[in-house]
Amino acid sequence: MHPESAVSLARVRQHIDARRSAHLAALQRLVAQKSISSRNEGVVECAQLLRDLMAAGGIEAELLPTAGQPLVFGQVRAGADQPRPTVLFYGHYDVQPPGPPEKWTSPPFEPTVRNGRLYGRGTGDNKGQLLAHVLAVQAWLEVAGDLPVNVKFLFEGEEEIGSPSLAPFVAAHRELLAADLVLTADGPMHESGAPLVVFGVRGVMNFDLHLQTSITDHHSGNRGGVIADAAWEMVQLLGTMLDADGRITIDGFYDDVITPSEFETGLLTRLPFDPDQLARVYGVAAVRQPATAFYQHLMFQPTLTINGLSSGHVGEGTRNIIPSSATARLEVRLVANQDPEDLIDKIQAHVDRFNRDVRLTRREEDMHPSRTSAELPVSQAVIAAVAKGFGREPLIYPCMGGSLPDQVWTRVLGAPSILVPYANADEANHAPDENIRLDCFHAGICTTATLLEQLQRLDSTL
Repeated sequence: MHPESAVSLARVRQHIDARRSAHLAALQRLVAQKSISSRNEGVVECAQLLRDLMAAGGIEAELLPTAGQPLVFGQVRAGADQPRPTVLFYGHYDVQPPGPPEKWTSPPFEPTVRNGRLYGRGTGDNKGQLLAHVLAVQAWLEVAGDLPVNVKFLFEGEEEIGSPSLAPFVAAHRELLAADLVLTADGPMHESGAPLVVFGVRGVMNFDLHLQTSITDHHSGNRGGVIADAAWEMVQLLGTMLDADGRITIDGFYDDVITPSEFETGLLTRLPFDPDQLARVYGVAAVRQPATAFYQHLMFQPTLTINGLSSGHVGEGTRNIIPSSATARLEVRLVANQDPEDLIDKIQAHVDRFNRDVRLTRREEDMHPSRTSAELPVSQAVIAAVAKGFGREPLIYPCMGGSLPDQVWTRVLGAPSILVPYANADEANHAPDENIRLDCFHAGICTTATLLEQLQRLDSTL
């Protein structure tokens, strides 16, 4: 690190410390503006407010139209003569509906401080986290008059309804959004209070299997044993898809699964694992896997899950029937480099092999898996920044078990993408009394400020 760089970062962090009240006021102003995308309440007004907050701090900001809600785009170019790396900060300014007002201790759009937390809809998900990026950039500009690296922002207003406009926009504006790193601050930190750095997500694909064996249910005494039972046939088909060890038996299902690297496997050994505590949290008798296998399954192995089964009569009273139809709802969690189109063809072939009368239909839009190497120099820079920003070493997830549209960045934009949650583990996002701890909000601002300095030391041709 150059001495002048260290001095600049120290001054920036001192400035951030001195501006805590102003930063809180900015967040309160943003949270107070409704932006419920599912109801189209206040979304455009919130985008305009966010643009104005960014512009007031020296960020070139504008609203860019989409087929749905506007995107807020901003950028600041580093003034240095030599090329500098570019980081793109992504977030979303739309929020979930607040739910029943009586469930809230204080009104959801009247942000209120209690016991070191700011309560209100969107405090943690995602206004507080995206605003941390904005305020960190503004702090650098206020102290140094310049940035260590080039910065871009893209904040959307449709994340809570599935981000329908995001991928088409990114695909059409690759040059505008070109970056060496995409960083997202969203979601909660680890339950232990440790910060997290996440380098990938599993994908998801949903489909239904439906079987119709007759035009109506039949009397089980008069017809039993002489006509097809839709429920039994569906159960028998499902039973061919998984063996006793939980391995999926569909031909070719694992063909494209990537074995984790030695480095990634090593990261798993550093993650906390208490099977008894997990069993209590999950409400199950036991967690079946040992530590390394537990995380291997969550991060690097695909799953085939039955989300629901429907057939015959399960209500009150007795109906002695042979069900005429059966439906199974299933999902696949995909890992790199699995392709949903390839897998659905393999599933269809398996269904046809065992029961050609079963009809398969796709459900909802697929999410591709996405992964960024934790060994990249830019990845190590993010880990170092998080450690300095939060004052403790982060836990490293090579991949998370859930799914996000992260492939928009890694596959469409072609950039490394890293997720660093800035909100406390008990932020209650999507629930009443959503909140963000003020120390987490402040640490997030410091982390982003530190990241800009860390990225300065990387070659511009990342």
